[in-house]
Amino acid sequence: MGVIWLLSSGARTPGPALPHPLDWAAHGLGYLALGFCLGKATGQRQLAWVLAAWFGALDEVHQAFVPPREAGVVDWFFDLLGAFVGSRLALPPAPPASLHIELEFGESATTPEDGQADRLEFHENAKAS
Repeated sequence: MGVIWLLSSGARTPGPALPHPLDWAAHGLGYLALGFCLGKATGQRQLAWVLAAWFGALDEVHQAFVPPREAGVVDWFFDLLGAFVGSRLALPPAPPASLHIELEFGESATTPEDGQADRLEFHENAKAS
């Protein structure tokens, strides 16, 4: 976050100005890295994405007050897109619910103990559908 803020605080970023397709790609890649880091730090995809989205909005508003920079909704869109991808790449997808049930019972599922018969029936129905 500090690197993004520092880069957006200056009148110019290092190097030549990028034309719009490359500028948008830079926004996406920067926020992909931010979303990834926030995802790893928080352990929650949605929280990481929301934090990066709010920071991107704050950064765009901040740039409106830094001459000659300008704020842009399209820039923010690419910030959001990059943060979304980064936050998703940071954490593996959760296994489906049917896998949790299968792992919970394993081989012993054929002889359920008291109180587990309903859950076993659900497991067999889940396999059928």
